Amino acid sequence: MNIPDELLYTKTHEWVKKINPKEVIMGITDHAQQQLKDIVFVELPSIGKELRAGAACAVVESVKAAYDIFAPLSGKVMKVNQKIQERPELVNNDPYGEGWFLHIEISNPNEFSNLLNQAQYQAICGSGH
Repeated sequence: MNIPDELLYTKTHEWVKKINPKEVIMGITDHAQQQLKDIVFVELPSIGKELRAGAACAVVESVKAAYDIFAPLSGKVMKVNQKIQERPELVNNDPYGEGWFLHIEISNPNEFSNLLNQAQYQAICGSGH
């Protein structure tokens, strides 16, 4: 299982990468895509949508079921990854690269304190959550 050290994580298996103090990229983790298996469809929010940390912001469908993806931080959707809507398998093949989901302009930098570092996220994955 791949858990890059430079990213931050949520208990619900999303990752966050800071681009600058006001903008992040997010996606789902390697652990999440392994649990989902073959992803066949991704529904992303519209650009400009206001997200609330912990609220559903996207949907991923696998051959097994549909799953909500939760916003790691509050803010506004700046960009969506059109590629994963056309080729959802990118989420399985490259969850931290081409399989990213959204760029978010964050509205509350204090929410970063709710995210997990690599060691904390590894502990959650190891405990079977």
